[in-house]
Amino acid sequence: MRSVPFVSPNFLKRIAEPESRFHSDYLAYRRSQITRAELLTRLPHIAMVGDSVCINIYISSLWSTFWRARTSRGNNWFLHLEAAPSIYSVSKALEAITPFVAIECAGVGALVDHEHRRQTPFRWLLGTRNFSAQLAELLRARRFPDLILISIGHNNVDWAWRCPPNELQRSEERLKRLSKEFRQNYARELRRLLRCARIQQHRVAIVIYGLINFESYFKSRESAERRRESDKSLYPYLETTYKYFVSFHPRYRRKLIRLAAMANQELDAMVEELNHEIILEQIQLRYSDALATADLSRTELLHPIDGWHASIEGHNALAEAACRDLKTSLDFLGIQ
Repeated sequence: MRSVPFVSPNFLKRIAEPESRFHSDYLAYRRSQITRAELLTRLPHIAMVGDSVCINIYISSLWSTFWRARTSRGNNWFLHLEAAPSIYSVSKALEAITPFVAIECAGVGALVDHEHRRQTPFRWLLGTRNFSAQLAELLRARRFPDLILISIGHNNVDWAWRCPPNELQRSEERLKRLSKEFRQNYARELRRLLRCARIQQHRVAIVIYGLINFESYFKSRESAERRRESDKSLYPYLETTYKYFVSFHPRYRRKLIRLAAMANQELDAMVEELNHEIILEQIQLRYSDALATADLSRTELLHPIDGWHASIEGHNALAEAACRDLKTSLDFLGIQ
């Protein structure tokens, strides 16, 4: 399940232009002074670490879902590989600015985890790589990214999963404990990433996106549920959601929304704490509430099969929100 780097289309033609900032590198390549691989390392590298919110996925039959989870790459709000821009992704927006190399590490069911925690058989079949495994891939990469976007943790707010019966009604202490554990695991893994970023010879910008706006999201979900009650042909796998994500059940949603808000507060505080530790000019670490405040209340943003994951319109809405908060990071990297 290693990620395959994606290189901007026509990058050679673009850097062949005399006004390109990479023109001297192009000339060196043409003179065989550097290899193609060396030329690619000189382009900006961007990476996405995340979960199913970041990829083009939906739930259907069991084996189809397993196959889709293991093969789905691109065509999402971060990376769109097709020529026709049906999704105006972050990569499409960046293509207008600079050629680059993109690495997509996100996967279905990914958790912010403890590095040594064993994978469940179900997640192994899905090909899931949790936060620690995705970061390990980046740390092993030949070229460390310039820009790293992190949007993960949505599976961690499934508070009712494996919840003791006595805590389902009296859940406040459980929510507090889960949010604290979430921050601890997130911070520990992020420190691994920052230690590697410290030794790079180039600037590194890291954006920590807050969890999506679940309150507005559930408005669209409720609308989808009402539509299905009237027409059973709509959203054929809508109820399957509850099998994979217990807290999506209507009676558990309010506390899921609360836990997500608590998790975002912890992320914001974590970034502030880590910034006091870093104090290095070549690293920029930011928390972004772009996804946490995005309006996801329109039913059209949900996939027509499961009414759970993002549709094409949904990925466009997430891309628009994510792009709005990238200028500070791009300026820091000198990508104008």
